[in-house]
Amino acid sequence: MSYLSGTNIYLRAIEPEDLDILYQWENSSLWVHGCTLAPFSKFTLREYIQNSCYDIYQTRQLRMMITLKKTNETIGMVDLFEIDPHHERGAVGILIAPDHQRKGFGNEALQLMCSYAFGFLHLHQLYAHILQENKNSLKLFSENGFISCGLFKEWVKTENGYKNVVVMQRIN
Repeated sequence: MSYLSGTNIYLRAIEPEDLDILYQWENSSLWVHGCTLAPFSKFTLREYIQNSCYDIYQTRQLRMMITLKKTNETIGMVDLFEIDPHHERGAVGILIAPDHQRKGFGNEALQLMCSYAFGFLHLHQLYAHILQENKNSLKLFSENGFISCGLFKEWVKTENGYKNVVVMQRIN
């Protein structure tokens, strides 16, 4: 599907072989960027992978693995979640493995996901909640047509105190 393939990467469905990398990423220090309060077991993630075949309008989410074309190495994931079919919107989240960051892969993956969400799923808008201190992510989304449309003060509790979250939105 042309929506899911770019110059250097392609987005693909999650596979059972992704269990170990998913386990690593879901149980990393990235918890502060989401709403996870406890580690995920491999059993839970295996169930998630098995259930990922269900219709996205039923599950209201879609996770795609970001894979390098040259080597077929999985280097990240991009999520479309909180999909609201009635209002035609969804939230976007992206993770790029640390050793593959700042190489343009996140930009390409976000472009592909936006193209898929608007062109194939016919969503009207996408949004993201980004920690205000995460300048790289704010820049990535801004460069891909997302605009800052709000600020949630002290929205995320961390071990270092509360953090502000910027709401970014892109309307098709």
